[in-house]
Order: sequence, then structure tokens, then C-alpha cells
Amino acid sequence: MNRQINHLFNSTLIIVLIITFTAGCGAYSFTGGSTGEAKTLQIDYFPNNSELVEPRLSQAFTLALQDLFLKQTNLNLVKTNGDLQFEGEITQYRIEPMSATAQQTAAQNRLTIMLNVRFFNKLKEVDNFTQSFSFYYDYDANAQLTGSILDEAFKVIFERITQDIFNASIAKW
Repeated sequence: MNRQINHLFNSTLIIVLIITFTAGCGAYSFTGGSTGEAKTLQIDYFPNNSELVEPRLSQAFTLALQDLFLKQTNLNLVKTNGDLQFEGEITQYRIEPMSATAQQTAAQNRLTIMLNVRFFNKLKEVDNFTQSFSFYYDYDANAQLTGSILDEAFKVIFERITQDIFNASIAKW
């Protein structure tokens, strides 16, 4: 009898918690972000203004940022006049040696990408910001930063930077 009461209590508690959680979500997504009343998203092309230019970088980053927001929000991507708008430029694409071998040669290189981002929320202008974001990828100094190594570097760097941009703009972290 006592076991049945405990089971009934636990089941009821779980149901109450689920109802409370889902009712309190409102405009929040399960990724921790709130788009408020926004319906549209505009992410402009991020040109590469760094001294060292990688031809695929601008388009690859712009698409990565668009993909993240489309996957983690219900916003519709538009080319102009978005409720939420991102613009900016790639300010740094730098490769530098990170660690040395016993022969005083580089054992690892580091690719660092930095962007300047401007975020505009037409519906809540207090959320607007301009901020720099950067991340890096370390790779073997004997390897060429091309092909699959460059693809992996972009994947790692873009995952971090796009999530940081999402957190700063939508999740408010």
C-alpha cells in the first residue's frame, strides 16, 4: 500500500513538473534562448578583412551562423529588414607556432579566427551590441592547413564562435 502511494505521488509530481516547465517556456527554446516577438532573422555576409585571406572563410562562416540560428530557433531567414540582424566582418585569420620540439622547430601551429559582430534587435533595441568573438584550432606543424585539416579547423572554430554569438544575442549568457 505504501509503495503504491509513493508511486502515485512520484507520478503526480513528475506530471506537475512537466506541465509547469512547458507552460513556463513561452518564447524560450530548449537551447536556452528567447527570440521574444521576433519572427525574422537577417544574417549578412561576413567579409574577410584580415591580412591573411582564406577564400572560403567568409561564405563558410556566414552559412555556419545561419545554420545554427535556423536549427536552434523558429525564426525565418530573410535578406533584408529582419527583426533580428547580424552583420560584421572577419578581422583576423592568423596562423602562428604554438609549441616547440627539442630541435627548436614548431610542433604545433594554431589557427585563430576573430570576428567583429554587430547585433540589432528591432523589437528590443536595448539588446543591440557590438562585440568581438574568436576561437582557435591547434594542428600538427608538419601538416598543411588545407583539405580535411582546414575543414576540421573551420568546424571546431565555427561551432564555438557561432554558439558564443547565439549565447550573447539570444540566450543572454
